[in-house]
Amino acid sequence: MNKDQIKGGIKQVKGQVKETTGKILGDKTMENKGKIQNTAGQIQKTFGNLKSDLDKELKDKG
Repeated sequence: MNKDQIKGGIKQVKGQVKETTGKILGDKTMENKGKIQNTAGQIQKTFGNLKSDLDKELKDKG
């Protein structure tokens, strides 16, 4: 795992917690911020996955 995969996963969890807390409290702003943070985490994690796959592919060919 690389740092983007780890940071993305952490960001996702934080976003999910924030989103759920917003739903429980009826705070739409917090809920939306959680959704955004969750999505940003998914994107960062996906970027990390692509980076890892590329590194692996380059090592296999090199």
